Amino acid sequence: MATPKLLTADEIVRARTRLLQMHFDSGVGHIGGNLSALDALLIVFNEYLDANDRFILSKGHSAGALYIALWSIGRLDEQDLKLFHKDGTLLAGHPPARGIADIPFATGSLGHGLSLAAGTALAFRLKGSDAKVVCLTSDGEWQEGSTWEALIFARHQNLSNLTVLIDHNNLQGFGSTTDVASMSPLWDKLKGFDIDTQIVDGHDADAIRSALAADHTGLRIIVLRTVKGHGVSFMENRMDSHYLPLTEDKFRHAIAELALESSPQ
Repeated sequence: MATPKLLTADEIVRARTRLLQMHFDSGVGHIGGNLSALDALLIVFNEYLDANDRFILSKGHSAGALYIALWSIGRLDEQDLKLFHKDGTLLAGHPPARGIADIPFATGSLGHGLSLAAGTALAFRLKGSDAKVVCLTSDGEWQEGSTWEALIFARHQNLSNLTVLIDHNNLQGFGSTTDVASMSPLWDKLKGFDIDTQIVDGHDADAIRSALAADHTGLRIIVLRTVKGHGVSFMENRMDSHYLPLTEDKFRHAIAELALESSPQ
């Protein structure tokens, strides 16, 4: 693999801006969880994955962030993004079952993605392939028993070609993860499986890069400590950012904030 070009801060802000534009144009919510995951997805697709690797988005309601990451590497174009969430589009509200080569499975019913990723990683190993698998889960879906079953399988098989990312933004559909079904701190439970577990700032590009580049001998988990609605002040850590689309006034406010972030100081 050739040494990848590292994303700049301005490129990340540009992608964040394009995500907001896409959601606003389509009148679609679920923006908060897209913004918490976007930084990591951009680095994974631009700097980490090789051509034969696979990425599986278990938290399928953050499909917008996945589409923007694919746009950032030229797999999707502007016309594709304009059809987001429209009738007949490939860019549905959750990853589609077919039509986009970089998306191997339809996901979104939480708790299924890690099983799919573990099976894919084992298949690669059985075929003698050195391809990697990356799976992004939400923190809320670790309340699903199927996620723990997948973890037990992956740990038993010692799938060193599987990296699990957890978007740990502390909010889910009906409140905080602490209020709904607390397992805080989640990473202590994960470490009990004797798994290489790293905890990093999910909005620090260098921290994400270092975690992905670190040597490991088996299955690994990277907990991304993130902020729901990251980068837009009135959406950060807000429950309504899980559901509500942007009004025109709020969209313009958000875009103005991002423009200031990318302006020379």
